[in-house]
Amino acid sequence: MGVSGKKILIAVSGGIAAYKIHFLIRDFIKKGAEVQVIMTPDAEHFVTKLSISTLSKKPVYTDFYSDNGTWNSHVEMALWADVMIVAPCTANTLAKMVHGMCDNLVIATYMSAKCPVFIAPAMDLDMYQHPSTKQNLELAEDYGHFIIPAENGELASGLIGQGRMAEPETIAKAVEDFFNSGSTNKSLEGKTVLITAGPTYEAIDPVRFIGNHSSGKMGFSLAEEASKRGAKVILISGPSSQVINDQNVELHRVTSAKEMLVKVFEFYENADIAIASAAVADYAPKEVAKEKIKKNDDSLTIELVKNPDILKTMGEKKSHQFLVGFALETQNEEENAKGKLEKKNLDMIVLNSLRDEGAGFKNDTNKIKIFTKTEKKEFDLKSKDDVAKDILNFVESQLLK
Repeated sequence: MGVSGKKILIAVSGGIAAYKIHFLIRDFIKKGAEVQVIMTPDAEHFVTKLSISTLSKKPVYTDFYSDNGTWNSHVEMALWADVMIVAPCTANTLAKMVHGMCDNLVIATYMSAKCPVFIAPAMDLDMYQHPSTKQNLELAEDYGHFIIPAENGELASGLIGQGRMAEPETIAKAVEDFFNSGSTNKSLEGKTVLITAGPTYEAIDPVRFIGNHSSGKMGFSLAEEASKRGAKVILISGPSSQVINDQNVELHRVTSAKEMLVKVFEFYENADIAIASAAVADYAPKEVAKEKIKKNDDSLTIELVKNPDILKTMGEKKSHQFLVGFALETQNEEENAKGKLEKKNLDMIVLNSLRDEGAGFKNDTNKIKIFTKTEKKEFDLKSKDDVAKDILNFVESQLLK
C-alpha cells in the first residue's frame, strides 16, 4: 500500500535542515505519491522554489498571492491533502501552529487541514530542550499530530546533541507506516480501550517528590497496538518522556495518583477494556511543604499516607469492562499476582518479575506471565511492542469466550 497514489502536502519552514527536503520529495515521487510543497518566507533563505518545484513537478507557494495576483488557496491545498508534513518544523513555526498565530501561508493551510499532520522538529539543542518547546510538542501531540522526534548529532551551531531533523527515510517510513496501518486487522474496531501508563509523582515540596522508575513504555506500546487494531484509545500517563504518534489515541498527562484517579473515572464508564499498566505510588506525603525544605538537620522525617487504590476502585465499580491489571513482583511472584487478581476483582493480570533480566522498568523489553482465574500463560522475553501484541491477543481471546 504505502504512499502510492497518496496526496502529500509538505510544509517547509526556515531552518538549515530544509536542504534535506529534496531527498524526501524525490523518495515520495519515486514511490508514486503526488507532492505539493509550501514554504514559509524564511525557508527561501535555505532552499529555492526552482529546485523543489523541479522535483515535485508542481509550483511551490510561499505567499497567499502569486505575482500575477492569483490567490493561492490555503483551503484548497489543505482539503486536497491525504497527509501534511511540516519538515523542518522550527521552534517558531511550532509555536505558531499550536497557538493559532496565523500570519503566513503555511500556518493558514495547517489550520485548515482535516488530514493527519506529521511534525519533524529541527532546531539547536538548547531550543529543543527549552520548556516552551517541550510544552508545544506536547500540545501538538495532544491535538492528535504525529511527532517525529529530532535526532542526536552535530548541529549547525557546531554543538552536538538532540535537535537534528529526522532523516528523510525516517520521515518517509513514519508516513508509510501510517498508511499501511490502515490495512491491518481491525479486531478492536468499535471498542474503547482505557490505558494508564507511567509513574506517579507525589510532591514533598515544590521541587521534590516520591516516585518510581517506570518509563511508561509498556503502556504507550499498548496504546499504539490497540489503536492499530481499530480501537478508540484513551491513554492516561503519569510523568513520562514517551510520545505517541497516533491521532486515534487521546492522551491525557497527569502527575499524582489523585490526579490519575480523577482522570480515569472521567472515561471508565464508557470503556470496554481497561488496562492499568501505570506504576501508581502507594503512598504520598501527608503534608506538602509550600516552600523548599531546607537542609538544616541530619535527618528528615516525612509522614506518608496511603494513596487511593485506583485499580481496586476500578474493580469495585466494574460493570461491563474487561479489567486488566499489572503486578511487578520481586518475591512470591505468582502467589502475589493471583492474590491481586482476586482482591481487586480483575479479569486478567500481567505479571512482571524483576528477577527476569531485561524485564521491568526502563527496559525496551519485557517478560511476562498472564493469569486469569482459570488460566496461566507464559511468554518469552520480547520487545515491549511485541509484548503489547501478546497482551491484546490474550484479551481478545477472553472476550470471545
